[in-house]
Amino acid sequence: MANRILVVDDAAFMRMMIRDILSKNGYEVVGEAQDGAQAIEKFKELRPDLITMDITMPEMDGIAALKEIKKIDGNAKVIMCSAMGQQAMVIDAIQAGAKDFIVKPFQSDRVIEAISKTLGV
Repeated sequence: MANRILVVDDAAFMRMMIRDILSKNGYEVVGEAQDGAQAIEKFKELRPDLITMDITMPEMDGIAALKEIKKIDGNAKVIMCSAMGQQAMVIDAIQAGAKDFIVKPFQSDRVIEAISKTLGV
């Protein structure tokens, strides 16, 4: 069975890029969200195997959403996505429980490597 992934990014074209990479590699994108608050709702509803979460988003950023999701499910697997130069935020995210991070612009082999490592496949 394909691993079910929730893609969270405020930019539709970024979600589309990551969805393409995932589906080409046999993963199932079960949902998308464009901000942290939506990500939490979708997580509760869909219970995905993994979430790719943008750090910088309106309404609620990825780190705040990550912390909330970890309260709901301590075993939730979240990979953060960040633009170059957000190292401090990446460290915050890892401390908050993120499993890994990928840097934009996405390179498909790095995305797949992070996901397969996090899912332990």
